[in-house]
Parts: sequence; C-alpha cells; structure tokens
Amino acid sequence: MISRGERVANYVLLSVFAAFALYPIVVILSAALGPADSGGTSGLANFAAAWDIGHFGSYLRTSLAVSAFTVVVSVVLSIMSGYAFGTMRFRGRTALFYLFMLGIMMPSEAVAVPLYFDLRSLGLIDTFWSITLPQVAMSVAFGTFWMRAYFLASNRAIVEAARIDGASSWRVLWQVLLPPARPAIVTLTLLVFMWTWNEFLIPLIMVTSESLRTAPLGLAFFQGQYTSGFTLLAAGSVIVATPVVIFYLFLQRHFVRGLLQGAVRE
Repeated sequence: MISRGERVANYVLLSVFAAFALYPIVVILSAALGPADSGGTSGLANFAAAWDIGHFGSYLRTSLAVSAFTVVVSVVLSIMSGYAFGTMRFRGRTALFYLFMLGIMMPSEAVAVPLYFDLRSLGLIDTFWSITLPQVAMSVAFGTFWMRAYFLASNRAIVEAARIDGASSWRVLWQVLLPPARPAIVTLTLLVFMWTWNEFLIPLIMVTSESLRTAPLGLAFFQGQYTSGFTLLAAGSVIVATPVVIFYLFLQRHFVRGLLQGAVRE
C-alpha cells in the first residue's frame, strides 16, 4: 500500500513534469494572442493574418487528404497482416515478420534519397503518391507489429469455436476478432495520423509544387518568410497543431485503453 508521503511525492513529480511539458505550449499561445511584432493586429486577428499570408488553408487540405489516405490504407493492411502473423502458421512466417520489422528499425532519413530515385524512375515525384506511399509503407511496419501483438493475445477459444462452426479465416477476422479490437485499432489510427500529419522530410524531398505542400512543410516556408515575425509564426504553429490536438482529445479514452491492451507479452 502506498503511503501518504509517497503519494504526495508522486503528485509533486507529476506536476513538475506537467509544468515542464505545458510551458512551451503556454509560451506559443501567449505569443500567438499577443500584439504583432509589426503592430496592427493582436489576439484572434493574428490567426486570420497568418491564415491568409501563409496559405494554410491549402496546406491543411493537403495534410488532411494525405493523412486520411495513409491512415485508412495503413490500418487496413496492418489488420490483415497482423492477423496473419498472429493467428496463422505458414512457412517463413518468422523470417517474413522480421523483414516487416526492418520498417520500424530503419529511419526515414536512411531511405529518403534512394526512395527519391526509385519514385523518380516511376514518374511519381511531385505527386500525391510520392507523399503517401512511403508513409503507408513505414506505418504498416509498426501497424503489423501492433496488431500482431493484439491477435496473439486474443481469445483462442472463440476463434476455434468460430472455425468449428464453419467460419472462414476472413469471417473470423472481421466478425469475431475485430469488434473487440476497437481500442487497439483506434490507438493505431491515432498514432499513424499523428506521425503522418507531422511528417516533414518525405514531403520536403518528394514535392516541389506549392499545392502539394503539407501543413508542417508550409509552416517551414512561412517561417522562412517571417523570421522576424514571431507572433505570426506562433499563430501558424497553433493552426498546424490544432487538428492533431482535436483528434487526440476526441479519441483520448480509446487511446489509453488501447495502450493498456497493447501492453501484452508473447
């Protein structure tokens, strides 16, 4: 049983870490709502000015399209591959799984240059696919690992009962195992969405058209134009980060539950 002193020490330690994490957010919000460096605007008017000058409307639409495509394709492929690795036995299963894990261990910086030349040879540079396909590949690697862990911990008795009743592997996946897996799938969805939304290197290398710039990339170009205007830069940063914060707050309960379910041992 935890003593009162230990409980107080835990709360103090957590409060210190919370203040350390929240301080940069408070600084950015204060700067975004403060008077502009060049004068003339303050408060919410700074967000309107940053929106118009930085073309964030176009950048956010591109990021939403890229994130939606990457999340849907990655989650569906991860569910199917995780189901195969977690419930089926086939030749080369272990070797193929570790081949998938190279996608987690290999940083995007290490493959960005050869990936650029591969996509250029296919004529995909400066297209929507040059942004989404690499991120799908990287997300499926983690998604396979995540969903495999869930399916390994699933109730084998239910699976065997469904198969005795004549259910196919496809039906076992989508009608028996998938409904209880909602927290794990929501957690995977949120993680892939955040990683895709915040990805900077792949869009920077793969696209040159302004219409294909994602929100983080657009923010970097906006920073280059307004290096002395910290107020508008702070407002732009808040605009770019807001969709991720909203999405996380909306799925927070399922996210925590999914993390607890994902903490399984093989």
